[in-house]
Amino acid sequence: MNETWSGTSPADSGYGRGVSVDPLKGASPSVSRSEIEVRRSARRRRTVSAYREGDRTIVLIPARMTADEEQRWVGVMLDKLAAQESKRMLGDSDLAERAATLSEQYFEGRARPTSVRWVTNQNTRWGSCTPAEGSIRLSHRLQGMPEYVVDYVLLHELAHLLVPGHGQRFWDLLKSYPRTERARGYLEGVAASGRLPHVRPSRSD
Repeated sequence: MNETWSGTSPADSGYGRGVSVDPLKGASPSVSRSEIEVRRSARRRRTVSAYREGDRTIVLIPARMTADEEQRWVGVMLDKLAAQESKRMLGDSDLAERAATLSEQYFEGRARPTSVRWVTNQNTRWGSCTPAEGSIRLSHRLQGMPEYVVDYVLLHELAHLLVPGHGQRFWDLLKSYPRTERARGYLEGVAASGRLPHVRPSRSD
């Protein structure tokens, strides 16, 4: 990772496309980083910004930030950019198609829901499944989150079609998805930041 010490940047001047947040407001956990350039600016007091520049991600931070703060906020901004880039809202038919693809990829096509849809009445859980009916419902609050997070929730509910509870067999199924821990960390970070209530464990969440 290259680091440029500069008092100006495209984001400071209003150029480039990206996102900007206030570090004091908190955000999600950090994620893996590659092709990232961090630019420190003495003009920045509180905000952190990021945007794509070709194959690179440019992150602009206040010059006073410590190395630990830099590492955390690079991860935060990567997640926020990913969410921004997946802003196209999937419809119910898109969700069903995605669920079928994920089932085939990770569960050998054994999980076959009868319906997959968004709902607006789930404020204490990310998704729910009724194995007897084969129906899966995802909270609308997931819309706009990174694709790998939505995929994880879909896989979580698909797994309930095969194993109703949360025993070892259930979690063994989810081990096949390489971003399980990262997605769970993201969701826990969102809940902890107060943007969503903490998820209450249930037999078929």
